[in-house]
Amino acid sequence: MTTISEVAKAAGVSVSTVSHVLNKTRYVSPEKAKLVMEAVDEIGYIPNAVARSLKLSSTGTVGLVISAISNPYFSDIICAIEAECSKRGLFVFLCDTQDDPDRELELIRHLHQRRVDGIILAASGAPKKSLDYLFECDVPCVLVDRLSDDRFDQVGTDNTAAIRMLVDHLVTLHHQRVGIILGQPGFSTTVERTEAFRAAMAEKGIEVPHAFISNGNRSTADATASTHRLLELTEPPTVILASNNLAMIGAMRAIRERGLRVPADISVLGIDDFEWADYFEPRLTLMAQPCDEIGRKAADLLIARIGSKHRPRETVRLSPVLRVRESCGEAA
Repeated sequence: MTTISEVAKAAGVSVSTVSHVLNKTRYVSPEKAKLVMEAVDEIGYIPNAVARSLKLSSTGTVGLVISAISNPYFSDIICAIEAECSKRGLFVFLCDTQDDPDRELELIRHLHQRRVDGIILAASGAPKKSLDYLFECDVPCVLVDRLSDDRFDQVGTDNTAAIRMLVDHLVTLHHQRVGIILGQPGFSTTVERTEAFRAAMAEKGIEVPHAFISNGNRSTADATASTHRLLELTEPPTVILASNNLAMIGAMRAIRERGLRVPADISVLGIDDFEWADYFEPRLTLMAQPCDEIGRKAADLLIARIGSKHRPRETVRLSPVLRVRESCGEAA
């Protein structure tokens, strides 16, 4: 193992100059910086990240704890966070909780023990233990998507606006019988979208039968089964609103299994635009969430929180965009 003293000797500069070049802690002339970096390459010096983190009280790392990495919605957010952190010289540790609260807490503890500078969390459906741990240990943290605790900075989509725009759209197409496939219970997104749907429909003067509201869909299989139940009703909905991308996939599967046509027999629309929405036949009307913006803002908020733990907490709601395609036609 080579040492910083050997680098200094090879470059013909002081040890402190080498330290300032490597750690970017003070201005060093371009000429001397070039000599240092040439010496680093020549003798194969590898900086000791652990020693550096102890000296600077920073590891230059952040934890990204996501409830379901396989979900394309989260994949887009992850890419945006990683890109933004990389620009700021931060390395990201990515963890998948698989929507398990115990695993979530375990991963957060491990990241904390490894001295990450902060954590970005898309919480599970029962995150209380994890959030209490983060708060009590004073770990800089930003919540994404599921905005459930104002003790932390938070960033996500304006779910109320998203549902209202979808309801406005289907009402302009004269739909009165509206079924909704909701997501996993416990998520703040599910709660917000449920409440927004009931309120928006009530404002339009449209009664929603209890049987038209399907709660607790944890997977595409659940959403498929729920859609079948809706379509088996004596008077089924004329349109199905899928509250997330997994619900949409499940709903489309059930519609295909029953040999129905979209939108001739049943209309569909939903939240979460995704790359292959244009490859369905017909193309799907969906609410696009600003995933890139969510990711960038989450990284910005975390970096600001790391720099100043006592700044006011922020909750940021970003506007979605309705992409009207062909899957929601006029009611018969």
